[in-house]
Amino acid sequence: MTEKEKMLSGALYDPADPELMALRDKASRLGKAYNDTVEADADKRRAILDEWNIRRGADVYIRGPVWFDYGCFTSIGENTFINFNFTCLDCCPVEIGDNVFMGPNISILTPMHPLRWQERNVFRKPDGAIANREYAKPVKIESNCWISGNVTICGGVTIGAGSVIGAGSVVTRDIPPNVVAAGVPCRVIRPITEDDRMSE
Repeated sequence: MTEKEKMLSGALYDPADPELMALRDKASRLGKAYNDTVEADADKRRAILDEWNIRRGADVYIRGPVWFDYGCFTSIGENTFINFNFTCLDCCPVEIGDNVFMGPNISILTPMHPLRWQERNVFRKPDGAIANREYAKPVKIESNCWISGNVTICGGVTIGAGSVIGAGSVVTRDIPPNVVAAGVPCRVIRPITEDDRMSE
């Protein structure tokens, strides 16, 4: 397996691999270009997202600044809105559904590091290069979710359709559909019911 294949499969991999470094360099360049635009530069932003190879449905709106580790391992469904300061470390696939609303300062963090320092610390490869090992777990946010501001979503998590994640939460485990969940770590507070209806 290549290091990229290992990364996407959840195995330990070397992030200093040349192929991965080239992809991250491209993502860094495109992030700088996107973040140097203003909201009126809609065509320019679309072109940058296309070059980034971020798979997305119709009418996705991403406010800058935004940062992806790779971008090409993220998909975003139609009518999804992402507010300022979105960080997506997509070392494993990140899937965001349709009609998802995200507040400012959302972080999706798929990378994981071994608990034992013997496997986590940097080491010198036979060619003298410094490296380390990490692994990653995918993240899935199903359709019709609202992720409030300052939320961190950790690798391996699925957030069920229609759920709301309260501001400042750290999501470390799966959240079922159609609930309000909040806290550090994030936990289910209550279901969303007809009693929450605000219109006739």
